[in-house]
Amino acid sequence: MLANCLHDLTAIGPGGLPAVALALFLAGLAGGVTHCAGMCAPFVLAQAGALADRSAAGGMLARLSGAALVPYHLGRMLGYAGLGALAGGTAGLISQLSGLRWLLAALLLAAALLMAAQASSRLPQRFRPGRWLRLPALPAPGARLGNLIAPLLAAPGGWRGVGLGLALSALPCGLLYAALAGAAATGSALAGAIAMAAFVAGTIPALVGVALLGRLFLRRAGEGLQLAGAALFALNATVLAGMAWRLVA
Repeated sequence: MLANCLHDLTAIGPGGLPAVALALFLAGLAGGVTHCAGMCAPFVLAQAGALADRSAAGGMLARLSGAALVPYHLGRMLGYAGLGALAGGTAGLISQLSGLRWLLAALLLAAALLMAAQASSRLPQRFRPGRWLRLPALPAPGARLGNLIAPLLAAPGGWRGVGLGLALSALPCGLLYAALAGAAATGSALAGAIAMAAFVAGTIPALVGVALLGRLFLRRAGEGLQLAGAALFALNATVLAGMAWRLVA
């Protein structure tokens, strides 16, 4: 069993999983400030507000603990890791049954292109390339999801916070699709779950910043951070494209 697990972790080469996990962690760091902080701010601020009275009574340590929103991030990590396991396991199974090793290379290249699109979307308008590299518009969450998460937001502690993180991990998101393409390219369920857990870990600092500082954090994330995020995404795209080339070379 252990040997099978270790083999699964090297489906794209001995250093493949660490490279993908690091790339997704850095993508999470960049995307956390330039994307997740804005997209998830309403959910994070609602939870921070619901826990504010309890946190204020306990002093600075309690405030930091409340801003960490550990149950929520645990739920997000479980949800994203599950999606990564599904993506990696499915891609690995198809690759093994068909003998098409280039499928994993194609997934790495798809992840590279999606990361390049993320980089493009963060550049000032005058520097952006043509329409072919722009991210498509994604549908907004429906009323059904709103009805599901409303009671969880009202009392977000404990298992309710975990449930909220799980529910929100399925929100349509271009950054999520880029990360999932990278997780699928690992070629195994275990490696895909690890890669997505690394991605979630990268997004947490920015969301903790939102919970602590509220809208001030979003205002501080100006053009400089957007450009830094674009550079990180471009670096990730280059690394993932290089890994794809190594698989088929």
